Amino acid sequence: MFQSARIKLTARYLLIIMVVSLMFSLAIYSGINVELNRFERFQKSRLNYSYQYQVFQNGARPGQIQRILVPPPDEVDPEIVTHARTRIVLILVIINLSILGFAGIAGYLLAGQTLQPIQDMMNDQNRFITDASHELRTPLTALRSEIEVNLRDKKLKLTDARSLLESNLEEVKNLQLLSDNLIQLTQYQSGFEAKIFEVVSLTEAVDEAVKKVLPLAKAKQITIQQHLPVLQFDGSRELFTELLVILLDNAIKYSDKKTSIRIVAHRADHRVHIEVSDQGNGIEAKDIPFLFDRFYRTDASRTQSETAGYGLGLSIAKQIVEKHHGTISISSIVGEGSTFAVTLPLKQKK
Repeated sequence: MFQSARIKLTARYLLIIMVVSLMFSLAIYSGINVELNRFERFQKSRLNYSYQYQVFQNGARPGQIQRILVPPPDEVDPEIVTHARTRIVLILVIINLSILGFAGIAGYLLAGQTLQPIQDMMNDQNRFITDASHELRTPLTALRSEIEVNLRDKKLKLTDARSLLESNLEEVKNLQLLSDNLIQLTQYQSGFEAKIFEVVSLTEAVDEAVKKVLPLAKAKQITIQQHLPVLQFDGSRELFTELLVILLDNAIKYSDKKTSIRIVAHRADHRVHIEVSDQGNGIEAKDIPFLFDRFYRTDASRTQSETAGYGLGLSIAKQIVEKHHGTISISSIVGEGSTFAVTLPLKQKK
């Protein structure tokens, strides 16, 4: 499909270029033809010049002249003008053929560059649909299997039915979370504008995020340490808090019990640098470049732990950081832990 569209676009480029080229060629030929006609008239006028001769006749006084008009030929030899016109037409044909060849190559390359972002977007969309379908299939299959098995049980007890409903409710919550994350991620990637920026207190935003993840941290007996300066910056309080929740939730999930998570920040020039560090399993170097891809989860250290999630959190985190014109990076040592570093400008662009 892409190749067919590229050829069609190239043909349209060629059509436009050749129409313009032929119009210019016609204009050039018309102008030169006018000059050739003028030249032809000029030559005729020269041939019509009257020659005069001074003849001394018998009895005539010296200096007396007699003008004799020499009649010119009826017409100028047209071979010179015809040859010139033929040469001009030949040159214009060669020029147009050269333009056709060059425009064909250039148009094909330009069409490829023009369509490449569209192809990348379509490939990305297809991957998104495939990944989303795969992630949706797992909880839906679990729901269907549990319901079918229990429906075939004619001696289903009330306690078993309650357990089934609780399990189904958990799967429904997971599906709702996946749906919400997909909608949110799609909004960010489709040019969704961030909330109105305001002055955000770093300590207040961090405290709010910590409160949201505190139950998860207590369940694993993980302590969250804060080393923050009194600092304010321009941003969306809602989105920045969500960013911190994602990073803290990620750190808690992949940290061992009875460990600690550190949040540190400092000001560097006109930017604020924030780090969230854990003492978890760490991330292998080969996985780091792909961690912000949708649905990506490592196949080694991270998948060994039984953690819920669909691999969308860090993708959303990256989108939030980009909405704030900032950067996010990861450093990690396997077996020791990981650090997520976020750098944001203190003053947002207007």
